[in-house]
Amino acid sequence: MMQRFGAIWLFYKPYFIWSFAINIVITVVNPQLVPAILTKLFLTILLWYLINETHAKRKLIFYNNLGISTLKLFCAIFIIDVLIMIAYLYFIKAFI
Repeated sequence: MMQRFGAIWLFYKPYFIWSFAINIVITVVNPQLVPAILTKLFLTILLWYLINETHAKRKLIFYNNLGISTLKLFCAIFIIDVLIMIAYLYFIKAFI
């Protein structure tokens, strides 16, 4: 289980900076929770589409060999991303 989580985190790590930048934009534009989650869902679906349609699809073979399907991988990064975003939004709202 921890090996799979580590692999999922390894996949998410390059996208973390972009995700955090999007968190900052969401905070400035509309720091409400539901629109922020919907935005993250849209961006996760867009990321899935871009990876499936480019040569980056070969990266998914590694995760499939570990027993992590593409759907599980993207659901997991969406959940991780949303949890980080919720913590960030509650932290920022405490100071605004």
